[in-house]
Amino acid sequence: MTLVSNYEEDNLSQYRVTSRREVLSLMRALRDRNQLVRMILNQGHDTIVTSILDVDDTNDTMILDVAPTATMNQRVLDSNKLSFETVLDNIRILFSTTQAESCQYENLPAFIVPLPDNAVRLQRREFYRVPTPVTAPILCTVPFITEDGQQVSIVTTLYNISGGGISMVDEKKMLDTTSGRIYNNCRIDLPGNPVTVTLQVRNHMELALTNGKNVNRIGCAFLDPSNGTLAAVQKYITKLERDQNAKATGLG
Repeated sequence: MTLVSNYEEDNLSQYRVTSRREVLSLMRALRDRNQLVRMILNQGHDTIVTSILDVDDTNDTMILDVAPTATMNQRVLDSNKLSFETVLDNIRILFSTTQAESCQYENLPAFIVPLPDNAVRLQRREFYRVPTPVTAPILCTVPFITEDGQQVSIVTTLYNISGGGISMVDEKKMLDTTSGRIYNNCRIDLPGNPVTVTLQVRNHMELALTNGKNVNRIGCAFLDPSNGTLAAVQKYITKLERDQNAKATGLG
């Protein structure tokens, strides 16, 4: 399943930095520390590890390192939007730019991209959202009672997961997406360690699949999760990050 949507973080406006001076300062700090940055493209299906080589405040552009393969570099050039995430001083930094172009930097191939208009700074671990794999989808079964009193269960697919909640895709559009709606006894089939959680709806977005079908993507927070549940979720997130980093660096 491929979702036709931009890679977005939900409800992050209060953490967003919009001052050009602050954005420049963040990008320069990432450059000066040679911080590795994860570049996300193709609606989250592809990632590469890059770094900021230069920040040009005169032309409002940045120079980025290229990927290790020509195929992945072409995917970057073909993408209309690129999303980035990294960590600086234990604070997660998110930003995005429009299309990259090829260039040369110090006689080596590189990408040039516009300086981002804004950036998001997150310090709380529960906001560390990690996309779940499309090739091995994680299912979440949500039981609820219909208006006529019937007990039914809807099987959704996780879009991403964090220590504080999940984003799931409801292809049948049967779940109530009202903010604050609570769903009890939801089962998330984490590999080898399924967990049962209470979910509270925080936001939703209608998305279009490549086949033209519309689905709902629903962002939910965990309500009073047990320590065991949090440990299982964090273990899975760590595995996802390890696998994605290995794939991005060509080791997976």
